[in-house]
Amino acid sequence: MPLAQVNTSNLFYSFDGPDYGDVIMFSNSLAADITMWDNQVHAFSQAGYRVLRYDSRGHGRSAAPEGPYSLDLLSSDAVGLMDVLGLEKVHFCGLSMGGMVGQMIGARYGKRLISLALSSTSAHISPRELWDERIKMVRSGGMAAVADATVDRWFTKPGQERIPTEVEKIRRIILSTPVEGYCACCAAIRDMDLRYSLNTISTKVLVLVGKDDQGTPVSAAQYIHDQIGSSEMIVIPEAAHFVNVEQANKFNEALLNFLEQVAAS
Repeated sequence: MPLAQVNTSNLFYSFDGPDYGDVIMFSNSLAADITMWDNQVHAFSQAGYRVLRYDSRGHGRSAAPEGPYSLDLLSSDAVGLMDVLGLEKVHFCGLSMGGMVGQMIGARYGKRLISLALSSTSAHISPRELWDERIKMVRSGGMAAVADATVDRWFTKPGQERIPTEVEKIRRIILSTPVEGYCACCAAIRDMDLRYSLNTISTKVLVLVGKDDQGTPVSAAQYIHDQIGSSEMIVIPEAAHFVNVEQANKFNEALLNFLEQVAAS
């Protein structure tokens, strides 16, 4: 099992696709793991990219040390994993919490990026009490206490009916997320405020959002886009938060087109 020691913890990672070529690094959301990107692996491997997925600290098969964590730590984990794997630069794509990690990498470690894709994410989520309540619920009731509500935020009702197998897979991932890792990452999101660093990002950026996203709505994506002069934004219809699963083909097409434009420039 490929594990890398990063920041005194262990991160699980997986490579797919050709041994050579630009690396695209996918970073998962809160309460997910690398399998949330299963619908991207074939498309990007076939396009010639070396696909790197990793389980964020506290998730999947990575270690879940005692929290709280911070976005600074989570972004340092991602860059530290690149160092361990000998990767000077990558295309980075993060969704939700992964997109928050991406924002911080763009602001602090921009020279390590070829490009940056920020999907279904926000630079700041309030109120703090929302996250404190989620932490309290999961501490007392486990991941089952938030699983149903999470699925309903992540997928539209028509999407849940259209791709029930995919949705059920995501539900199982949510339920299997370590309580400590979930709560520690909730604290990281609760305490983050990236609004004042966005305008320092000079990497080429694609901002992606589902039209029906409740948790990180189009307005949050628009704010990020407005602050980053080197960005473009795409709104994908008939999708909520997990746009890469609910509208996988449209997500893949948008991201692959963006990467082609970056390569051409």
